[in-house]
Amino acid sequence: MKSEKILLLVTLALTLSLISCSVSDSQKTSGWRVSLFDGKTLNGWTVIGCKAAVDKGDILIEDGNGLVQSQKQYANFVLEYEWKALKADQWDSGVYFRYTAVPAGRPWPERYQVNLRKGDEGNVGDLSGAKTPDLTKHGDWNRFKLTVNGTRASLEINGKPAWSADGLSGPDRGFIALQAEVPGGGQFRFRNIFITELE
Repeated sequence: MKSEKILLLVTLALTLSLISCSVSDSQKTSGWRVSLFDGKTLNGWTVIGCKAAVDKGDILIEDGNGLVQSQKQYANFVLEYEWKALKADQWDSGVYFRYTAVPAGRPWPERYQVNLRKGDEGNVGDLSGAKTPDLTKHGDWNRFKLTVNGTRASLEINGKPAWSADGLSGPDRGFIALQAEVPGGGQFRFRNIFITELE
């Protein structure tokens, strides 16, 4: 009787092991909060047309007009990140999502961008209703939480709801990128970048 129980437990363990092995990579990451930045390297990112470095545990956008672009494309997700403008006034940057290419002769995609320009922080220009009141802290760290699911998107700024909108179009998946617009908008720091992929 005891040997039968042991055999049953071994069979059950092997079955569960085989089931877990058959789960795809996308299923494994879906629903899990994953760090996109390890605080030490730019592994997982591609620097395009600008200069960026890891400095004091942050991504420092140092110079140029370009992108620090994720190597992976994402469809539906929750993206969390913290940012800080280093320019005293007229700062300008952004975070792009769901784009697949940058037009020839341009440093940035056409859309979609969560703006980090002074006075427009959190706005998405090509998405009706994606306009926020001023919830940011000037000269300090700000925490954004962007949720993208199907045609809908929403944003929280420093833990407060900023907007919720419907109307995303175009590619249903794409890269995520930090914008460098240093000549006009100054240097920026980014840290604590996490993504949770949704079904």
